[in-house]
Amino acid sequence: MKTLIDRLEKNSVLSKEDYISIIKGCDSEEAQYLFKKARNVREKYYGHDIYIRGLIEFTNCCKNDCLYCGIRHSAGNVQRYRLTKDEILSCCREGYALGFRTFVLQGGEDPFFTQDRMVDIISSIKALFPDCALTLSAGEKSYEEYKAYYDAGADRYLLRHETANDEHYRRLHPAEMSPENRKRCLYDLKRIGFQTGCGMMIGSPYQTAETLAEDLLFIKELEPQMVGIGPFIPAKGTPFEDKKGGGLGLTLLMLALTRLTLPDVLLPATTALGTIHKTGRELGILAGANVVMPNLSPLAVREKYRLYDNKLCTGDEAAESLERLKRRLLLTGYEIVTSRGDHITNSEKKSLNNGGKRNEI
Repeated sequence: MKTLIDRLEKNSVLSKEDYISIIKGCDSEEAQYLFKKARNVREKYYGHDIYIRGLIEFTNCCKNDCLYCGIRHSAGNVQRYRLTKDEILSCCREGYALGFRTFVLQGGEDPFFTQDRMVDIISSIKALFPDCALTLSAGEKSYEEYKAYYDAGADRYLLRHETANDEHYRRLHPAEMSPENRKRCLYDLKRIGFQTGCGMMIGSPYQTAETLAEDLLFIKELEPQMVGIGPFIPAKGTPFEDKKGGGLGLTLLMLALTRLTLPDVLLPATTALGTIHKTGRELGILAGANVVMPNLSPLAVREKYRLYDNKLCTGDEAAESLERLKRRLLLTGYEIVTSRGDHITNSEKKSLNNGGKRNEI
């Protein structure tokens, strides 16, 4: 197993069978070896820095009916809300004062937020905070709409692919959604010029070591700048409410494998990871992650954006507790920094490979 991990660290191309062997066969000692290798690689590109993103959950209305999601269209136990433009800008002001230099607008696929409304919000944020990066996570759109967002100033776009296996995708989503369109969106985002993020839930129903290996091969092919990975957590009121949730060990394993597969990727230690284990976020950092996303949403709506049960939205997950989170993460040997935390450029990568240093603003 260590031989396969060493090959991956040296950027060798692993086969689907190689990935399956690691996923199925890693014992605890080999997992620690994998985590150490993942840390070594992330330190090469990003040092000991942890980048923070201010998460603004701007709407929990969604037209889709994904079987796993707590805010799915048919969920009857959800108090729906939409933030106004002024409320979104207020969140950004608060975040900027706290030291955030990246804002993430995340929401369901809400038809109320038309292209014109989103362009107005994006351009307003960028006008007020020109030194900040803006990430969007608002689902599947046309090429033209993504391009309008980009032209308005959005820098990054997160769209989890959820699973690269077509059959598995169809078992997680309603018939009107397709894996082909999800992948089309991701390639469109890359062509437009976004720093693009994909990702998947670990331990989702019907997932196997084989489908996870396909995820890693898809990520290698797509070469996104960001990958969001977190455990599947069941949500009440969904068809999957009685399904078993994803485990900590496998989630950490996939974080480390993703880091070695894409050495310079921006990789969050997610809220979901902190939800299933009290030190899940720290363990994610120690498995190769280098991003955290505290919540900047208004307190009044945080409980309503419930993608899954028992979601953390206050305490150290909250932006207003940033100093406490900084102290916790310092114990891992890594440090939260105030910067945009952009993906490393090709020229910076070349400099690092030649023994130079990265110039992060």
